[in-house]
Amino acid sequence: MDHDSGLRATDALANERTFLAYVRTALAFVAFGYVIARFSLFTQEIAVVAHIVVPRMATTVFGVAMAGMGIAVGLYGGFRYVATDRGLRNRTVVAMPAHVAVVTSVILTAIGTFVAVELLALAHR
Repeated sequence: MDHDSGLRATDALANERTFLAYVRTALAFVAFGYVIARFSLFTQEIAVVAHIVVPRMATTVFGVAMAGMGIAVGLYGGFRYVATDRGLRNRTVVAMPAHVAVVTSVILTAIGTFVAVELLALAHR
């Protein structure tokens, strides 16, 4: 670490902790997507035994989408780490763009809506 750059160890370590939080979140999305997709196979097995029809495609697509979100979160975390590190070395603040917060909120709302609709549909079968 260059002492002349004004970069403090606490700032650099905080940036690393934030990056690790992105990594944990990305792994959670990927793992959750895998579980959802595998649960689809389990529900198909149960449907055969119970003689009911359960649409498989929605759950599989949702699982793949969740895994894709994990990839996107991991990539964005890497981008934010590099941008923040560069900003710290240049003694500037690199805030997250507002549009990223809006897009993230919209995506999370869509995920929540999908889950709620699927749960309601499951309750009415």
